[in-house]
Amino acid sequence: MAHLSDASTGSVPLGTSIPVVRRGSSTPGAPTRGGLADRWGRVATDLRISLLDKCNLRCQYCMPAEGLDWLPRASLMSADEIFRIADVGVRLLGVEEVRFTGGEPLVRADLVDIISRIHRAHPKLPISMTTNGIGLEKKVGALKKAGLSRINVSLDTICPQTFAELTRRDKLAEVLTGVDAAAAAGLHPIKINAVLMPGLNDTQGGELLAWALAGNYQLRFIEQMPLDADHKWTREGTVTAGEIREKLLADVDLAPFERPRGSSPAQLWNVYPKGTFTDTQAALEGSETTDAPALGQVGIIASVTEPFCSACTRTRITADGKIRSCLFSLTETDFLSALRAGITDEDFAQIWRDAMWGKPKAHGKDSAGFESADFQQPARSMSAIGG
Repeated sequence: MAHLSDASTGSVPLGTSIPVVRRGSSTPGAPTRGGLADRWGRVATDLRISLLDKCNLRCQYCMPAEGLDWLPRASLMSADEIFRIADVGVRLLGVEEVRFTGGEPLVRADLVDIISRIHRAHPKLPISMTTNGIGLEKKVGALKKAGLSRINVSLDTICPQTFAELTRRDKLAEVLTGVDAAAAAGLHPIKINAVLMPGLNDTQGGELLAWALAGNYQLRFIEQMPLDADHKWTREGTVTAGEIREKLLADVDLAPFERPRGSSPAQLWNVYPKGTFTDTQAALEGSETTDAPALGQVGIIASVTEPFCSACTRTRITADGKIRSCLFSLTETDFLSALRAGITDEDFAQIWRDAMWGKPKAHGKDSAGFESADFQQPARSMSAIGG
């Protein structure tokens, strides 16, 4: 077995997958029992599983207009393999939540069966999904019945023209219908994930927030990260958390949410009608308060300018069965070969522990920041990793 400590020293080339067919000795220092701990004192309890890399949108911050070279079918995890990964994670490694991602998980024909099987085995396990909402209306009833707990919907604008330009598809009406159907089916809370892009939708955040508040949806603005397939991301072209707050303050007042953030990537803000506070900056800092009820909350995920890596609790599996200990990891550990070689659950769990023990401190390295000299963008884009 190739040890993850090899990867952490940089001796494995960018994008290299560390093959594992059977377990040898454990990675030096890694625990041999318990959960998915790393060298920095974090424990991963939130499992993200990508079901496939294909998507029916072509969002400008994610992939080229012509799409990507999709994984061959034989390289994708089967429903049985996905179930076994989730089952081992829950039974042996302390996984407390599973979220399915892609690509677009709704494209996968056996999605309902996968969710149903995991739910039957672990009926108290929260199972969620990140989706673009296309096709959701037709499947949401079956998904809810199968055991899906809630959804995150990626939606950057409610302007049809902007949506078509940003995603290169004229599908906004279908997405909005899917969100409404999910709400009617009782998939609460519904979280809306939005990325603001300069010159495209960066002036539409207030409109999106008003729509989300009216529908009782939880809106999360996310700073664009360097995970685009075109590798065109720049720090200068990123609409930052500070800029997002300033743009929202043109329409509403904001004040800190009362409860602690914990491991959540989103910093939450209470939203109030414009003019509630006499000093909006004081309100942002929490030094001016009000007894008036908030209209709701809005979250901002500042992965670029205000990193939260020290509180990360995530472990990721790509659609072709690779462990990614960090979203920006430069190496992966091959789960699928081990599964198909007939490995035991206990040895399988140890491979996972070893992989997570080698998790970098932040952003694929041992210091936070995308502008430092040692940062390298992963070879895979977000659609190929799974969010």
